[in-house]
Amino acid sequence: MHVTTQSQGLEPFATPRRGDDLAERRDANRAIGVSAVGLAVTGFVELAIAALSGSVGLLGDALHNLSDVSTSFAVFVGMRVSKRRPSETHPYGWERAEDVAGLAVALVIWASAALTAVISVRKLLENGTTSHVGFGIAAAAVGIIGNQVVARYKLAVGRRIHSAALVADAQHSWLDAISSAGALLGLVGVALGLPWADGVAGLVMTLFVCHVGWEVTRDIVRHLTDGVEDGVLTAAGNAAMQVEGVEHAHVRARWMGRSLLVEVEGYLHGDTTLERSGAIGAEVETAVATAVSHARFVHWSARAMPS
Repeated sequence: MHVTTQSQGLEPFATPRRGDDLAERRDANRAIGVSAVGLAVTGFVELAIAALSGSVGLLGDALHNLSDVSTSFAVFVGMRVSKRRPSETHPYGWERAEDVAGLAVALVIWASAALTAVISVRKLLENGTTSHVGFGIAAAAVGIIGNQVVARYKLAVGRRIHSAALVADAQHSWLDAISSAGALLGLVGVALGLPWADGVAGLVMTLFVCHVGWEVTRDIVRHLTDGVEDGVLTAAGNAAMQVEGVEHAHVRARWMGRSLLVEVEGYLHGDTTLERSGAIGAEVETAVATAVSHARFVHWSARAMPS
């Protein structure tokens, strides 16, 4: 006996979906749009002041802000592509396009780290000067505030809808806030008579960029390689075993973009009828969805216990 049950009818390639996907996409697009506008304004202001003052710390921060605009666009494209419905060539759909967009965010973070490091080292070696320090400090303060607001907004939305790409983009904005703080400290050091402080601040920011880049890359790669959080399989397996009629259960899970797919293979007595198997499957799906609240899909299949 091998029966697969699905709660959404007999449409080809239909996948049971939990949650309001349309509302989640609308919230994500709003977060992306608002943050992109805010960061573009902040980035261009900082870029203009960096060109005026010669501050590499402020220049690095401006580049991070402007790169955030490009990564927001990448996340937006990923969200759009992930809307495509499953087909014969893509039976699981296109939801992993969001994770690919997150990978693009990670690449931009690493590129900005390399650029900031090069500029900072060059200024230290060439004993570059910094002017208009007051304007630079004001621009850095604006960067801190703007990036913190944007990062918190995107992080809240990303965590609520379980979007690794949007969370990665939020971490990039949080990184920009740290960069702004580093630029601010460097400029304060210059104002106190330490001309090398701006270059050192750029190098310190590079270390922060590398740290966040590692975290973002690790999370995205875990999604792309079918990694799941600790405890997911245990919780799903325990929930399935509590359903009357399930003698044993094997559980697998994988992320597809924002969607956590949980597959439960349950073993039933060989004399279990098809109708009863379907009823047990429905109970298992409900129990697993309750135990793993962020599971968007739950697939059940039944097998007969070996004699």
